[in-house]
Amino acid sequence: MLVLLPPSETKSDGGDGAPLDLGELSMPQLTETREVLAQALVDLAADPDESSRALGLGATQLDEVERNAKLWVSPTRPALDRYTGVLFDALDAAGFSKAQRDKAYHRVGIGSALFGAVRAADPIPAYRLSGGSRIPGFGTLASLWRPELSDALVAESDGGLVVDLRSGVYQQLGPVPGAVTATVLTEKPDGTRKVVSHFNKHHKGLLARALVLTRAEPSDVRGVARVASKAGLRVEVASPSELVVLT
Repeated sequence: MLVLLPPSETKSDGGDGAPLDLGELSMPQLTETREVLAQALVDLAADPDESSRALGLGATQLDEVERNAKLWVSPTRPALDRYTGVLFDALDAAGFSKAQRDKAYHRVGIGSALFGAVRAADPIPAYRLSGGSRIPGFGTLASLWRPELSDALVAESDGGLVVDLRSGVYQQLGPVPGAVTATVLTEKPDGTRKVVSHFNKHHKGLLARALVLTRAEPSDVRGVARVASKAGLRVEVASPSELVVLT
């Protein structure tokens, strides 16, 4: 089973790993595009104003440009520890035992505008690039990644089930045919349901945690539903490829 998570805009600083070596990342078939995008980000950082416009940054976020400027020389840490925010707080990798962390390294992938996707153990630096960003001189990131990312993710799953918890913009970078997706809905007292972004991230993090820690190896959406239910989540099977999580 491969559980695909979205990245986060926020990332932890520092790390004790050697600087970025694209050869150390999973899915080596993506290396050429990764190298092109990484160097483009470094070059763009030489012009902070242009970089801020391209990345959608505010006046108080110039430190994000500096992160990109140091992409090739800054320290790395496992992707599982690099990404932060609501979903990753719910996943709570910091609380994993060594055995649980090993399971996460085996089961978790994380989407990335810069790297396409990485595995949880891949050593990466802090950076800033969103799935909807446009780097001057390039087309959309989807146009760069889609020709190769889908095939890379299918190969990485090695015939197992893919549970794709990435947000829409990251799914568009490299769709995975047949993947199980999850929709988080808040149910009101009158029975109506709607999407709420904060709860979406939180409950996807809880679902990801359940899938990482389970001894089961789900092979379809019903297997995913059973794992989620045992973890205390309220779920419904909406279709052979969609799970609904209710809050």
